[in-house]
Amino acid sequence: MPALPFLLCTWFGLGKLPKGPGTWGSLGALPFAWALQMAGGPEAVLAATVAISLVSLWAIAEYLKHQPGEDPGEIVIDEVAGQWLTLAFVPLDWRLYVIGFVAFRIFDIFKPWPVSWADRQIGGARGVLLDDLLAGVYAALVMFILLHFW
Repeated sequence: MPALPFLLCTWFGLGKLPKGPGTWGSLGALPFAWALQMAGGPEAVLAATVAISLVSLWAIAEYLKHQPGEDPGEIVIDEVAGQWLTLAFVPLDWRLYVIGFVAFRIFDIFKPWPVSWADRQIGGARGVLLDDLLAGVYAALVMFILLHFW
């Protein structure tokens, strides 16, 4: 396995931690989102989401060449993209980040339609990524509604 796809897909090894690699990957996305928000605001988080999504398509495709399975659990770069999308327009407040983390994990785990459709119907790197981006859209909508009343 080439080192760069492994490091990116496992988000620097977090995906190899036991018990809930997706949760570890989502947690590992939070400090990066916070730093991006501090450095450049929502635009930086959104730009980084697009960038990591594009990079992940390559990295996941490379990873899948060397690992069996449709969506190995240790691939968590997709959770990073979905988590960043969730937090792209969330102000820097640790409580909001916790809520955004929980909202994203709920949608990623329970996979309401069309998240479940993308998870089952789209294969390869695109399928691995798309269901998490869709979960991120749902969680971002929850955060938008919450921020309206915050």
